[in-house]
Amino acid sequence: MIDVRLLRNDPAVVRAALARRGKPDLLEQLEHAISLDARLRDIMLERDALRQQVNGLSKEVGALRKAGDTAAEEVMAKSRALGDAETGLAAETEQVELALRDVLLRIPNLPHPDAPNGASDHDNPLVSGPHHLPTQFADHQKVPHWEIGAALGILDNERAVKISGAMFTMQRGLGATLSRALCQYALDSNADEFEEVRPPTLVTSATLTATGQLPKFADDAFFIERDDLWCIPTAEVPLTSLYAGEVLNEAQLPAKMMAYSPCYRREAGSAGRDTRGMLRSHEFDKVEILAVATPEQSPDLLQEMVKRAEKLISGLGLPYRIIEICTGDMGQSHHRSFDIEVYAPGCDAWLEVSSVSWFADYQARRADIRFKRGTQKGTEIAHTLNGSALAVPRVWAAIMENNRQADGSVRIPDVLLPYMRGTTHIVPKSE
Repeated sequence: MIDVRLLRNDPAVVRAALARRGKPDLLEQLEHAISLDARLRDIMLERDALRQQVNGLSKEVGALRKAGDTAAEEVMAKSRALGDAETGLAAETEQVELALRDVLLRIPNLPHPDAPNGASDHDNPLVSGPHHLPTQFADHQKVPHWEIGAALGILDNERAVKISGAMFTMQRGLGATLSRALCQYALDSNADEFEEVRPPTLVTSATLTATGQLPKFADDAFFIERDDLWCIPTAEVPLTSLYAGEVLNEAQLPAKMMAYSPCYRREAGSAGRDTRGMLRSHEFDKVEILAVATPEQSPDLLQEMVKRAEKLISGLGLPYRIIEICTGDMGQSHHRSFDIEVYAPGCDAWLEVSSVSWFADYQARRADIRFKRGTQKGTEIAHTLNGSALAVPRVWAAIMENNRQADGSVRIPDVLLPYMRGTTHIVPKSE
């Protein structure tokens, strides 16, 4: 969440930054937060003043009783009345604190000054590319991956739906091998600097709140009510909370981690949109990279992580481009963000396959991740960054369509061959 002290000391800066997101209701929430914070400070001043009076009267009662003065009981009654008022203010303080926290948890992060202005994804500027984009595609490449996968016997969504219901997918045979190969390729490519972690895929509400999914996006997550646990939408969630409530030494930063995990998303707002094949599903595999850093380290780390994600996609030989996310299309927790998109000729669309984001101190403040600089007194809130090193479904789909051969087979990208048990092409079953 944003720093409440910023609301108090420079509300105009916060208003201007949030206004760039282009959502008027955010400014209403901001004014509500400012009002609650002002009321909270007023209550605390009243409470402290009453507490001081009660303490003074208590001393007066003691002195009067010692002197045998009958006025002691009258002063005692006054002290009790003030004590009751103080108790009432304490209860109101708790209520206002909870209300303020709830509003602050729903207010999104402030965009970085260099993040481009815009109203929607149509305003996201091109940063790099397109790369590896041919002047034209052959007709045999203009076949959607769900048809290719079914013809090759490696995508069986019909049985996935029978097993689990709508918007679940299932890869079989070499299709499943390809999915696993993509994950191992992403892990191996980042193992030089990122510690591999296999985190739990069920997390507490506090963990999901730390990254910004709760309370605002509860409808997009899978909740296990009996155990009060949530299925993770991405490994970003458990990795971010790895150091929750801890104070790190500056020398430990940046802390770089990566994780493979299944990811679970309701995709509540996507009914009828891109739901065919592998484009959008309730469960999918992904490799995430994440860093906890100092504010000074973060800008360079963001560029490094973008380059790492780009290198993975470029290594697969897929047509791709990099865009920067504008303020109107930016996610709840994002301070600055870049997407890598691949072109899928069968879908005739650019598909987002990686998103790399810098969250500044927004997530770390929610998770209470701090660091200490050398011998300096006090601590500071850390910064967090994360990126989709490789999300399987759309990359899998793009490989199917871009690498389809005239005979109906699909060529495996060279970088994946070490993980494919000697397979170089996925061929139709009839062969």
